Amino acid sequence: MSLDDLNREQKRQLRKMGALDDEGRTTRAPRQQKKQSDRVGPIEYLREVRDEMRKVAWPKRPEVRRYSIIVIITVVIYTAMVGGFDYIFGQWSQWFYSS
Repeated sequence: MSLDDLNREQKRQLRKMGALDDEGRTTRAPRQQKKQSDRVGPIEYLREVRDEMRKVAWPKRPEVRRYSIIVIITVVIYTAMVGGFDYIFGQWSQWFYSS
């Protein structure tokens, strides 16, 4: 793809990013150095984690109890279904292969 294939808006964006000079020739943009200030120490990290955890909307005890009961009932039902299908298919295969 050459520069002739680009429209005006694309060329403007490339100039704004520094990939093209004023005459429209390509230039190499200098590499951006990583900032050392992006890293924080363990104390600051734990402080930020604590602040973020305070923003979490934790569920109340009745809500947790209700959802736990729903999950347990669902697991029991699906376990019974899988066990029932296993029994039925076991009986069916025993009848089929014993004849």
